[in-house]
Amino acid sequence: TAMSKKLKNEKELLKLALEMVLDDAVKRGVVEFDVTDSHDLKIQYAYRLLVHDKAITPIPNEQISLPNIKHRLAMWVTHKLPPGHKLL
Repeated sequence: TAMSKKLKNEKELLKLALEMVLDDAVKRGVVEFDVTDSHDLKIQYAYRLLVHDKAITPIPNEQISLPNIKHRLAMWVTHKLPPGHKLL
């Protein structure tokens, strides 16, 4: 499936996506994270927030998994970067 197509810099893209979404969420006052909050929790939160903001299409329920969520976030950020960005 198209879903499983690995992005070249998926890990870095995911990191960037998380920074963008979570910084924005904190600025908007919609969330506060504790130092104890896990990375996976933040990933799931970022995904749910983007779905809530209608910024991404939800993953079908039977396909929801952490790898798919990470991939979806990484894909989302590829559309936010300027052409020729080093991660693309």
